[in-house]
Amino acid sequence: QVQLVETGGGSAQSGGSLRLSCTASGYTASRYCMGWFRQAPMKEREGVAFIDTNGATTYTDSVKGRFTISRDNAKNILDLQMNSLKPEDSAMYYCASSAYYSGGPICGRQDGMNYWGKGTLVTISS
Repeated sequence: QVQLVETGGGSAQSGGSLRLSCTASGYTASRYCMGWFRQAPMKEREGVAFIDTNGATTYTDSVKGRFTISRDNAKNILDLQMNSLKPEDSAMYYCASSAYYSGGPICGRQDGMNYWGKGTLVTISS
């Protein structure tokens, strides 16, 4: 059974840092594109950061220079280091993975993701 389990959410003050982790099981996550999405109340879910099997990364503009996505293929773990956090980063963060694509343009699109975690809440206070 495929599972993606996020950990590391919580509360922080503006300017602070948090690190999210996603542990994948039930499939060989290292073969596929993975990433993070987030959804704030009353807003649509948006892509945050993505990484392909070669380690190439993409970020949404609002987090560039502040967030870093990384993966440990041996352990099937995906991380998101979030620095210089802002109140507008507050959201439920979801780990996601493709079941078909290692990378390419579809890596970063919601319709390219087949597996989803249940999410972890991040709350940033000003």
